[in-house]
Amino acid sequence: MSWKRMMAAVGVLGLGLMANPASAAGPEVVEGPGFEPACFAPWSAETKHFQWPAKEGPYRIAVVNGFVGNVWRIQMIQTAKAYAASPEIAKDLKEIKIVSVGTDMAAQLGAVEDYINQGFDAVLIDPNTPTGWDRVIRLANQKGTVLVAFDNEVESDQMAAVSQDNTAMGVIGGEWLVQHVGNKGKILEIRGVPGFSADQQRHDGLRSVLEKEGNNFEIVEVVGNWAPGDSQKATADAIAAHGRFDGIFTQGGSNGTVQALIDAGHPFVPMAGEGENLYRIQIAQYADQGLKGLSYGQSPAQVAVALKAAIAALKGEKIPQKTSIPNPVTDYTRMKEGEDYFPDLTADFFAPNTFPPCGLSFTAPQLMAQTGENQQ
Repeated sequence: MSWKRMMAAVGVLGLGLMANPASAAGPEVVEGPGFEPACFAPWSAETKHFQWPAKEGPYRIAVVNGFVGNVWRIQMIQTAKAYAASPEIAKDLKEIKIVSVGTDMAAQLGAVEDYINQGFDAVLIDPNTPTGWDRVIRLANQKGTVLVAFDNEVESDQMAAVSQDNTAMGVIGGEWLVQHVGNKGKILEIRGVPGFSADQQRHDGLRSVLEKEGNNFEIVEVVGNWAPGDSQKATADAIAAHGRFDGIFTQGGSNGTVQALIDAGHPFVPMAGEGENLYRIQIAQYADQGLKGLSYGQSPAQVAVALKAAIAALKGEKIPQKTSIPNPVTDYTRMKEGEDYFPDLTADFFAPNTFPPCGLSFTAPQLMAQTGENQQ
């Protein structure tokens, strides 16, 4: 055989190996119901289910976080560590790595690819952006790695995901404000970190209510980065520039916003905010002075649901391509001490930390025993 013909034959063989479905097919799309359907509820009736070939454990799993500059992300990392250390999960883990790479998308993609190439069995991702993941998904499918996105969304139906409905959080907050403020007035909207899907979805949900026909709101929009310090400054600046507000919607750093109202001598007004324990304590303390508060919760514990999903998938169980986690919501009329908020816990802490259908519940001491640092 000539050299050219031999090289052509090798090339055809190589292409054939690269196209082998067994090595690059990814999960099989199957009919539901899947594993523990009360825990892993499909996002909608149209949501498909994934099934990977079963692997023998224990497993190597990585968590690749992006932004880490607020209490929620730190508590999420603490939750991942606490859950990984629990006896029911530790027996299935050979190794767990947890890294935060900042807001740079290239750094996050590189970290995920690195873990895939190292042979990790699964990678959990809190994505910096919803797009740009196709190459990583293809690589994961080639290597047999399970990918599970959580918290922020990925705009692909080729990656498994665990998520709360952020658009619904905006809608819930908007409807509650209309009920307590009326259909006109000046509203302060404090957004999260620009560019993240959760920020955009909550904003869109809120505006879909406030901008409905018949409403006449003046909306002042600022950025609080989901952080108490940033939100406090953004609120103080907004009060200085725009005067009195009739209602507030914040995506996070809620207790910082309340402190800014106090510092400025601004009357308390109806406020829809996140699930920070300190914010809920403030609602309980100041409700009779006008701080009628709603608190919805984007729980850091959803990382535990994502880890539980990854392990189930590695064992060959069927899981929804997108799992829906319910949004815990309470307000000043029905908050219960010791259940919805914890007065003795004065450190920054997100109160919603249980998912009963998944058998998940985390106490403050459990989480505070862990750090928010990388685990490499």
